[in-house]
Amino acid sequence: MNTVRSNPARTWMLLLLIAIAGLFYVKWFPYYQKAFVAANTHAIGKSILMGTAANAPDPSLQTALDYAIAYGNAIWKAMVLGLLLGSGVQALLPRQWVARALGGSGFGSVMAGGVLSLPGMMCTCCAAPVVVGLRARQASPGASMAFWLGNTVLNPATLVFMGFVLGWNWTVLRVVLGVLMVFGLGYLMNRLVTPQEAQAAQQWVAQETEEEGSVFARWLKILGRMTLRLLPEYIVLVLLLGAVRAFLFPHIGPDIGNGIGWIVAFAVAGTLFVIPTAGEVPIIQAMLSLGMGVGPAGALLMTLPPVSVPSLAMLLKSFSKKMLAAVVAAVIGFGVVAGLLAAALF
Repeated sequence: MNTVRSNPARTWMLLLLIAIAGLFYVKWFPYYQKAFVAANTHAIGKSILMGTAANAPDPSLQTALDYAIAYGNAIWKAMVLGLLLGSGVQALLPRQWVARALGGSGFGSVMAGGVLSLPGMMCTCCAAPVVVGLRARQASPGASMAFWLGNTVLNPATLVFMGFVLGWNWTVLRVVLGVLMVFGLGYLMNRLVTPQEAQAAQQWVAQETEEEGSVFARWLKILGRMTLRLLPEYIVLVLLLGAVRAFLFPHIGPDIGNGIGWIVAFAVAGTLFVIPTAGEVPIIQAMLSLGMGVGPAGALLMTLPPVSVPSLAMLLKSFSKKMLAAVVAAVIGFGVVAGLLAAALF
């Protein structure tokens, strides 16, 4: 049976093939087709949050199940791919490769992680298993964070959808603030690493040896372990958020204006809630059509995609609590800034 030590090129090529084939099937080709839909109809579907209604449904078990089913139908293929890639990073790549490419403490590793995220185009929860794999192979916190945030905030397909559906001014706002968020927070994460943590990581890279044995058996073992650890809590949290979305997003209408109170409230709600890839586009479109102010819409533009309660829970063991708390606070801050800019400029 082949091993990682004897055939690193084969396992590396296998992971690359899975990534390319999987992303083409799950992301690239469907989004290519959806771009034409967006250009011709100026829409990419109904809001997953509340459809065309002005109110989210009242909290109930049925409400939770309805949202979880709709959300699951939208993301399950990408979640399977994320788990395959996250476990594959740990099993199919030589242990020190990731650390050498993405393990630096400078801005270079942050830049590499952010650029590497652009083809992924995954939602925050589907990208989380890959981030778990990167962190397990000692990718720096900054590179891993840039990869995680870049998948959603700088998703090229979402930016195109946004331009055709909401207007290109919204795309420009997203790109400008998104670049600052992805690379700025990535740089901040590396600055939050203590000297003791950095030294421990360097020692791990220097001392860790390659594992012998069946690489595929190890891959299946890691895949099973990740699935059992990440999915149960993820499903429970999606159900809970689906049930209580009426509390996070009250009645939508002209009474929700551009006041700072509404902007902050929607920034917090958007940070907590979970949506599929590009789900913010029809959500914002529906809310604007109901008369909501552009300020709260701008807040959702920068807070709905990058993080959520389920994705944060999936990464609790991959980043320190201090880092995750800083990211949550920063995302809310970016949402407030986006809301204020939208209110002033649009």
